[in-house]
Amino acid sequence: MTRIKIHSPVRCGVVVVALSSLVLAGCATSSNPAAEATKGKTITVWSTDTLPDRVVATKAIIAKFTAATGIHVKLVGVAEDQFSQVLTSAVAANTLPDVFGSVSLPVVRTLAANDLVDTKAAAAVIKNLGKDTFSKRALAMTQDGDKQLAVPSDYFAQLLYYRKDLFAAAGLAAPKTYDDILAAAKALNSPKVAGFVGATAPRAAFTQQTFEHVALANNCQMVDRTGKITLDSPECVNALRFYGDLIKNYSTVGAQDVDTVRASYFAGKAAMFIWSAYVLDEMAGLRNDAKPSCPQCVADPAFLAKNTGIVTAIQGPDGDKPAQFGEIASWAIAAGRTTDSAQRFVQYMLSDGYLDWIKFAPEGKIPVRQGTQKNPTEFADAWQTLPVGVDTKAPLAKFYPAEVLKGLQSGLTRGRRSRSGWTPRRRWQSPTRPRCSRGSSSVLTTSPAGASRRDKVPSSAPRTLSSRWPRP
Repeated sequence: MTRIKIHSPVRCGVVVVALSSLVLAGCATSSNPAAEATKGKTITVWSTDTLPDRVVATKAIIAKFTAATGIHVKLVGVAEDQFSQVLTSAVAANTLPDVFGSVSLPVVRTLAANDLVDTKAAAAVIKNLGKDTFSKRALAMTQDGDKQLAVPSDYFAQLLYYRKDLFAAAGLAAPKTYDDILAAAKALNSPKVAGFVGATAPRAAFTQQTFEHVALANNCQMVDRTGKITLDSPECVNALRFYGDLIKNYSTVGAQDVDTVRASYFAGKAAMFIWSAYVLDEMAGLRNDAKPSCPQCVADPAFLAKNTGIVTAIQGPDGDKPAQFGEIASWAIAAGRTTDSAQRFVQYMLSDGYLDWIKFAPEGKIPVRQGTQKNPTEFADAWQTLPVGVDTKAPLAKFYPAEVLKGLQSGLTRGRRSRSGWTPRRRWQSPTRPRCSRGSSSVLTTSPAGASRRDKVPSSAPRTLSSRWPRP
């Protein structure tokens, strides 16, 4: 059975991923009289979906919400690679939003560890919508004990893509294991076509995500139950060796990032690559600024989509089951803000506004709320028919087989959380200098599994708050 596992990043060998701590300056949060004065009238919502077309789509949903409730919403786009900096400033100035939108699990944990989320409000939203309408795994990943930290909204999966036509011509099977991938990379590698392309750029979230996908397949647990780093375990060493072999012997020269990896495959210069589900619409030729450029793509922009196979989970020699990397985006309600109105907004985004939210990027926004209490599969069924793309629109089902779409939808339901995935808890250390003094800072740290939220264990943050996934 396939499982999606998510854990902290790795830095070793060819895969150089920073395990850097985050520095947040400022004062403790307190009640905001100005916010209370406008309670029920205006709320502020941060969103990490900052691409222009997504901002426009979000504002359209907000307009419907305002028309239905009379509550106005100030939408603030916060780029993912700027989130920690903006959060720092907002804490210092006591200008936190009422809702944190489309935030990743590490961000949810960071906010919760610093008492910045209203867990009762999140639990109330889920209760009102129906707990049984949500994926159990999504709820579990957004909980800390019996506390519901945020309301899970959607998720994406990391995938291995391969050229079916090249594999068929070489008599190769679908690359589902380490051995399959290495054999195919060796057989198909040539001066014109790389056997495999994958991320190697240092300090990049995309590199972290790519290697985690590979590492999880080999049951590489990057920390043990006590919080000790275990990169020297046989599983992790073998995963690093495998990825290093692929990059050194069968890939392109130079550091590869989110753009160059995609560009190599789109140009027909690679037989395999790892990317998120967000590439599905682009590979079908539905976005003008990221169209496939392979020779065959000139006559048929959807050539690669038609000739690309997708492996949702892979397995290494030390892994007991196929596994893959994935991420959940959630809505977190801020503590001490205009809670009632914020709660109504989040509830709307998971009900009346849910399909509108999912449909502006359905290839990377797979709903974790399957349906309503009256229609348990309403959202899951609708997702398969939603059009994808930017400049041209068409449903994923037009380009990809039903088993691929089913695999994307069921991956999270069948998955389980890895040991090191969401056990770390981060909290600010009290600075030695006066809080709020010029230049003072607080260091966000990681506590091992089982440690109290009040315990402060000096360590690097398990994941930077840069890019949650490579978003086109």
